[in-house]
Formats: sequence, structure tokens, C-alpha cells
Amino acid sequence: MPPKAKVSSKAKEAASKTKEPEAPPPKTANERTAQRYYQTNPCEKRREEVGLHGLTPTERQTWANAFFLPLIVSKEVLLSHKSDREFWKQVGKESLPVRRLSRARKQHHAWGRDRHGRDVGELSPEDFDRRSLQQARLAALEALHSRFVQRRELAGLRLTRPGSSDSAAHEDVTPEEVEEDRQRRKEMAALKSELYGEKMGTYAQDPEWDDVTPIPADEPEGALAAIAYPDDYAEAISYLRAVMAAEEYSPRTLRLTEHVISLNAAHYTVWLYRFKIVQALDLSIPDEIEWLNQVSLENLKNYQIWHHRQLLLDHYHAQISANADADALKKLARSESEFLRLILDEDTKNYHVWSYRQSLVRKLGLWTPQELAATQSFIEDDVRNNSAWHHRFFLVFCDPAASTPGCHATEHDPAVPAETVDREVRYAQEKAALAPQNQAAWNYLRGVLAKGARPLASAEEFAARFVEGVGEGEGREKVRSSHALVFLADVWVEKGEKEKAALYLSRLAEKWDPIRAGYWNYRKQQIAA
Repeated sequence: MPPKAKVSSKAKEAASKTKEPEAPPPKTANERTAQRYYQTNPCEKRREEVGLHGLTPTERQTWANAFFLPLIVSKEVLLSHKSDREFWKQVGKESLPVRRLSRARKQHHAWGRDRHGRDVGELSPEDFDRRSLQQARLAALEALHSRFVQRRELAGLRLTRPGSSDSAAHEDVTPEEVEEDRQRRKEMAALKSELYGEKMGTYAQDPEWDDVTPIPADEPEGALAAIAYPDDYAEAISYLRAVMAAEEYSPRTLRLTEHVISLNAAHYTVWLYRFKIVQALDLSIPDEIEWLNQVSLENLKNYQIWHHRQLLLDHYHAQISANADADALKKLARSESEFLRLILDEDTKNYHVWSYRQSLVRKLGLWTPQELAATQSFIEDDVRNNSAWHHRFFLVFCDPAASTPGCHATEHDPAVPAETVDREVRYAQEKAALAPQNQAAWNYLRGVLAKGARPLASAEEFAARFVEGVGEGEGREKVRSSHALVFLADVWVEKGEKEKAALYLSRLAEKWDPIRAGYWNYRKQQIAA
């Protein structure tokens, strides 16, 4: 047998020259994709560099074989038997890949951007692979979630299974399956946040709320000052709008109101809705008040809380009064008084609390020495506590047992005992002497005198203790209380001594209360008229 021609070795040598040089490890997903493209498209990189006519004959043959290989495999190009055998012989010799990557239309594949706005193609291969696994996991979870939702909808409709008898209805989903889907949604939310920066709200994750279509805020397009709600608050409010529109009163809506209140306790609408739920479900008022106590301590200045408490008090009082439950009334009075003491320890001048306290006294008839003593203790602690002074006046002069119903606060009330007026005059004067510049005590004194139909002049001697030498020069004029000066000016008006009253008002405007000079000058004009 003749020896093989040496041309064979030359062919192998030429073929070896067509192999691409080893590329360095890729640093990004885009680089790895490019390397894979060139690995599955022999001589393509060389062609891009020198052009088709710049390739050697061997390289050009290899490139052509690689180009036509997919077309021949898919039978888009048909060859004769001889040509086909020769072609596949060349494919085998050059180890050409049957499948190859196609050239992307753009320089890099559009992988999109991650939650930080970075091009996903610029991630390291390791990070890219990890992201791909997360995307696959998310797709699997979404498929399972869709199946759960479909099963539950079919169960709700009581539709039959395909191929089953008409009596074989879908089984309801079990609580375990609901909990499983709840956990599944939490994982989906975490993956969406990690992959795309999308936030899946608490209610969107909860199967219990799948039947509710949230109603988002209707912000006009291009609004000048659109409210930037936090995501969790915006979601909760959108579900609140939906259930309110549907007039749903259920345990889950009660929990929803609690959540919204925890986010924004000043949302007055949610409080009104919550009270309707309490009424509709006939919930325990003491339990609701117990919950409200903690909310109140966390939101001391909130008005809506106290309005809600007022509604609860009225509702509960009507219930226990209808049942003639004296023990329940006593228990309510005791618990409410104790809580008011607790919250006033935190904020002694809270207007809303004192206003509610007045209502509580009226509703439960707490015209007691204990209530008066408790109020007096606040004045003893802080003589400038206007709210405590107001409550004392209310207790003393609005008690149905010792006052005329409907009598105005500044009107004479013949039903008030003279000894009560005497006692309150002494009390007001005692506290005014402790803090002469405290307006609360002087206003209280005026109110007491009006209730007893006593002239201001009856307290002239007391007021004169704080004023000396008015109009007698800077060296002799001494005023320890501008409120006493005003009081005496009104005394002179009452007595008809207009010039003296005008002098006192002038000194107030010029020296002792110039910030209200306009008012004191106006008073002078009124006297002159």
C-alpha cells in the first residue's frame, strides 16, 4: 500500500491555525456571552477583524461550513448525497458545533437593569447566575400562586372538575394551604424587591384580601403638590377606601382600621368607620376602650381619639342604662376616672382630655367631692393650669343639684348657695395672691362674682393690694399684677368714675401691657362714648 500523502499533515496544520486563541476568563455577563458567541461561531471574530476576503482559504471554508451547518440541519438547504457526505466529513474534521448563538442586534444583549439601575449585563458571571436562579425561583412561585388563586376561585364558584361527575365539586382550600400561599407571597415579595426594587405590600401578600380591589388615591395629573404617601400607608389606605365603599363591617376591616390608625392616628375618617364596625359587630365596648387606652397614651394630643372615646361612652352608657346595670356604671366611672388620672399625669393641660372629662361628669353624674378634690389637686400643683380652673368652675356651678339648668356661665344663678360663692371667692383670691400675674385666678374670680350677682367692687379692696400710686409718677407707681389693674379699671367703670378708669387703661397701654395698647385705647374710647 502506498504511503499516505504528506498533504494530509499540511491540512491538519492549516486547520489548527483556524482555532481561536484562548480568551481570558470573562469579567461580566456580557463578556461571557460574547465569548460563547465566538465559540459557537468559528472564525467569526477573525472575519469581523479582517473581513471575509481577508480570511485564508482554510478559514473561509471553515466559516462557510459553520454558516451553512444550521441551514442544512434544518433542511433549509438541500445537498446531493455526495456533497452531503463531503460536508459532514468536513464538519466532523473541524468539530463544528451544530447549534450556535445568533448575533445580537445590539452590541450587548438587553438583560435589563437591576433595582439599583445597573445594566444586568455588567454584573459578574457569578452575580448574574445567582440572579438567574432567583428569577427562576420567582417564576416557579408565581406559577404555584396562580394555581392556588385559581383553585380557590373554582372552589368559591363550586365548579366541577374536568371529567368528574356533576356532584363532585372542588374542595375548599385548607387553612394550611392559605398559610402556605401567604408564606409563598412573602418570598415572592422579597425576590421582587431584590431583583427589581418592586415593593409588594402587606395586603397584596395576604390571601385574605384577594377579593378586595384597592382604590388608590385620585391625585390629579400634574398636581402641584401631590402627597408623597409612604408605600405601606398608601396601600393600607387604598384597601380602606375599598372596604368603606363596599360598607363592609367585619373582623378583618377592624384589623385594617387598627393598622391605619397605627400609621396615622389623625385620620378622622378611619375612626368614624371603626366605630361603625364596633356597632355593627356588637363588639365589647370595654375591650375597645382597653385597646384605645394604649393608643391614647401614644398620641396624647390627638383629637380624633377622644371623639371616638366619646362615641364609645355614649353607646355603652345607653346599653348599660337600658339594662339598669348599676354595677357596670360604677365600674365604668371608676375605670375612666383612673385612666384620665393616668393620662393627665402625662399631660396636665391636655384640652381634649379635660373636655372629655366634663362630658364624663355629665354622663355619669360625677358631681362628687372626690372629683372636686382631684381637680383642686391639679390647681395646687400648677396654679396656672387654665383647664383645671375651668373644670372646677364647671363642677361648682353646673351641678344640677345646685344650679339652674341652662344658665349661662356669665349669668347670675340664684340657685347657687351664697356660701358656695363665698368659698369660691376666697379660693380665687388665695390663688391670685400666690401668683398675682396669673390670669386664670382673676378670670375665675370674675366668673364667681357674676354667678353670685355681686359687683366687682366687692373685691376692690383685694385687687388694690397689687396696685399703688397709679398715675403719680414712675417713682411712686407700683403694679404687681396687670390683671389687678384691669380689674380695678372695670370697678371704676362700674362705679361711674370714668376718668379714673381711663387713667388705669392709659397706664396699661403705656406701661404695664403695651402689647395690647390698641385694645386698651379702644376701651378708653368706649368709656368716653
